[in-house]
Amino acid sequence: MLLEELVATSAAVAATRSRLAKIDALAALLGRLAAESTADSADEVAIAVGYLVGKPRQGRIGVGWRGLQSATAEAADVPSLTISEVDAVFDALAALGGAGSAAERTSILGELTSRATGPEQEFLARVVLGEVRTGALEGVLLDAIARAAGRPAGAVRRAAMLSGDLGATAVLALTGDAAALDAVGLVVGRPVLPMLAATAATPAAAIEAAGEASVEFKLDGARIQVHRLGDDVRVFTRNLADITGRLPEVVEVVRALPVASVILDGETLALDENDAPRPFQDTMSRFGADAARETVLAPWFFDVLHVDGRDLIDEPLAVRRAELERIAPALRIPGEVTADPAVAERVSADALAAGHEGVVVKAIDSVYAAGRRGSSWIKVKPVHTYDLVVLGAEWGYGRRTGLLSNLHLGARDPDGEFGEPGGFVMVGKTFKGLTDKLLAWQTEHFPEIETHRTAQAVFVEPVTVVEIAIDGVQRSSRYPGGVALRFARVKRYRDDKPAAEADTIRSLRSLLPGG
Repeated sequence: MLLEELVATSAAVAATRSRLAKIDALAALLGRLAAESTADSADEVAIAVGYLVGKPRQGRIGVGWRGLQSATAEAADVPSLTISEVDAVFDALAALGGAGSAAERTSILGELTSRATGPEQEFLARVVLGEVRTGALEGVLLDAIARAAGRPAGAVRRAAMLSGDLGATAVLALTGDAAALDAVGLVVGRPVLPMLAATAATPAAAIEAAGEASVEFKLDGARIQVHRLGDDVRVFTRNLADITGRLPEVVEVVRALPVASVILDGETLALDENDAPRPFQDTMSRFGADAARETVLAPWFFDVLHVDGRDLIDEPLAVRRAELERIAPALRIPGEVTADPAVAERVSADALAAGHEGVVVKAIDSVYAAGRRGSSWIKVKPVHTYDLVVLGAEWGYGRRTGLLSNLHLGARDPDGEFGEPGGFVMVGKTFKGLTDKLLAWQTEHFPEIETHRTAQAVFVEPVTVVEIAIDGVQRSSRYPGGVALRFARVKRYRDDKPAAEADTIRSLRSLLPGG
């Protein structure tokens, strides 16, 4: 199949908010791929699914934004690239290394982009950089796969969860029979797609939705899934990447458990000398290291999916919780089972007082279901709001092409600690929470107060105040104020407030531990 068809479908999906319309477009594409599939091109289904979610089969291929820009050739007038040809080029790029590889990479990229049309170049850049934002998330794609294959959505979702591979599930559903899809089972050593949580404003609201539940501390760490078979231990991220070599301390802890085989779901985080959680970026810095560092990551677990030959994913949480308590009581994340909103509020207060993010409320009778954000698991975290100043906005793409979207946000610096007194210091970016109405307003208004621009962004006078909700801040060397916003989203513009009354960098820094 020509890459052009994939690009057109991605654009159509990005251009609509309708989940059904997204599913229709994706299902039509997958149906055509399956119909055109031959023995030589059967992998195109899996390749296409990976591109749609910004995850090429090869993973990282050693190409960054700067390298991509320098290697991009003049766009072709007529589409000719096939999906398989692009995959072959990515194979070649991923295999490069050593002396002379940079020049070879530039040459290969130049040849690829010279055969790509303008829209194809833009799409490939987003795939390579992991910046595909079409709204074609895993849940939408799973429903589209089921629609295209004529299979029950539940069977497709379960196969994807147990195989941990969206592309392979698509191939199986579209080219195999129902028995093959149903035969996919839990395998120790093969990562499982993780179960996700919805959100609620308060622990009481979460209890009302979930009923009797396990109210557990929500740790500010990195999610891990650990598999053990005999002495062989494997550690995976929430994206199913194998990071066993980076976490020898986790391997050692799990290898010591009184089991022969087990699959555990949990978090890992760095603790200080008082066993309190260290800042999130300390955990992530150590978590991303290829070699052991001085910072030690401690594992904590909240679920067990398999133990000693017995699969537990279809057992209620009450059973899984009891098994976890039996095999790893010292490693179980703190929590209580209750149907009382007052108890849930108390556990939440205890979690926050201990330096954690909040709580996750889990229905005690719930089974383990990957990728679902229903009422079975509900996370509750305090939300902070700050009035910040817009410093600039980047041009959007997909359904936001031609609109100013991603905001550059600044906090007031009245004392000039990080620049000119009375100026503003950048603390983050966000495109979340922007409605169509706000996007249209930004695109019309910001050029009127423009100071300068680049090909990617328009920079403006620091006079526009916007209310931003955040989950917190973290230390950052990226911004001069030393902090970066976590999970920022727009609530509203504050036409009633001048920039001189915006929140300060000092108020944001006060959210840091010891701030």
